[in-house]
Amino acid sequence: MKLWLRLIWAHLSWRFRSKLSVSDVGVRSFLVWPTDIDIFRHMNNGIYLTLLDLARFDLMKRSDTWQRLKKLKVHPVVVQETITFRKSLTPWLKFQVETKIVGWDDKAFFIGQRFVVNREIYAEAVVKLRFLKSPKGTPSPDDINQMLGGWPGEEPKLPEWVRHWDKEVALPKGKEPAPSNWTD
Repeated sequence: MKLWLRLIWAHLSWRFRSKLSVSDVGVRSFLVWPTDIDIFRHMNNGIYLTLLDLARFDLMKRSDTWQRLKKLKVHPVVVQETITFRKSLTPWLKFQVETKIVGWDDKAFFIGQRFVVNREIYAEAVVKLRFLKSPKGTPSPDDINQMLGGWPGEEPKLPEWVRHWDKEVALPKGKEPAPSNWTD
């Protein structure tokens, strides 16, 4: 239920915040609710990923990207993500999630996101995002940028470490057998 309340609030409240360009850093404020806490009295790691979704949604809504892609029957899906934790978020702590598109390759966008308290980074994530087009199709980042009228401003250069991460964590394609290194 708590996640539905945040989703409803995200759907309603984006209009009252400043407009953004998709190339801007989106900042979304949150509060750690007692229902976000796990048995170790800090925010549960699954909640972090859900809040990343809401922060990306906020950037897309405030930049009018969500509305434009919805009309084109295009929607985002997360393909990969990684998060690194530095400090715990505890009950009633106020924090922001900063969201920025850090670049793209020929198949997907890469989004950098971080949890910040008083300008200090508590956790940081990288999310690989693709788009699907109904009824069938997977437009490339170039296709998406073209649908949206081009990238506003200078295109970000995807950091080399993100390319390396993407390659190293990719799963086998199709029906390839999984590596057996887990069972050796």
